[in-house]
Amino acid sequence: MSINMNRNGNQAVVRPVPLTVPSKPATGSGRSIGAILVDAGRLSPLDAERIVHFQKDRGARFGDSGKALGLLTDDDVRYALSVQFDYPYLARESNLSRELVAAHHPNSQPVEQLRALRSQLMLRWFDTGPDRRGLAIVSAGSREGRSYISANLAIVFSQLGLRTLLIDADMRAPRQHLLFNLGKGAGLSDMLAGRAGLEAVVSVAALQDLSVLPAGVIPPNPQELLGRQEFSRLLQALGQDFDIIIIDTPPASECADAHTVAVRAGAALVVARQNTSSLPQMTRFTHSLREFGVALVGSVLNDA
Repeated sequence: MSINMNRNGNQAVVRPVPLTVPSKPATGSGRSIGAILVDAGRLSPLDAERIVHFQKDRGARFGDSGKALGLLTDDDVRYALSVQFDYPYLARESNLSRELVAAHHPNSQPVEQLRALRSQLMLRWFDTGPDRRGLAIVSAGSREGRSYISANLAIVFSQLGLRTLLIDADMRAPRQHLLFNLGKGAGLSDMLAGRAGLEAVVSVAALQDLSVLPAGVIPPNPQELLGRQEFSRLLQALGQDFDIIIIDTPPASECADAHTVAVRAGAALVVARQNTSSLPQMTRFTHSLREFGVALVGSVLNDA
């Protein structure tokens, strides 16, 4: 994925890749990799000594020495580094979708591009006022990458140590419960219908500081549920517990839900796909958002 901002910073161009993020273990600042791995039961004290002797003889790093001796794996080293730098760790056998690139490959170039987008959003929206916590991810048409961008943006925000909530407000064809392997529990629709409370918000154990509110049961009246004052009150209440709220939405060409969500959030990031999105359709959509008073903080172009 790559992101480029134009001269006045109004537009972001993104070439996506799958995201994945590690979960946060005990803080290990100042501790050696060997001590971290021994404490975690990944390495015996005797093998740690063998690695230290090998390391001194070869002048190599502890992790490289351990792998050369066959006593450590890449995953062991990643785990230890995540503890040392107080950074979330995601095991390779994680059941989270491989589309979650920011989690699976946090050091990759595509994720660095996502972080560049994150910085722009912080400067243009989240850092400009105490009440600016919500951001709707919208698009004019379907299959343009809203769910992918929403999930991965939420992950990179959580990597900042910000309490981040990802809401799946696409109550027609939801995807976030699939990406995060959350099953078919209660979600947004159930909360808005008064059938569930805050227990519907799921903390993602593998991803520190990230929670997800899935769409829940697909209702017969999603537009009406989103149009009620309960949705506004819910966002306000969640804003007391979270620093960042990213909201996934359905395509604007198929229903009015995206407009409603964007108005409630106050701001929107527009997603388009190269060689797929209709420019006239997107122009009409963004114009209508502005008429409703929505702050358009940028746009993302998927070229994959």
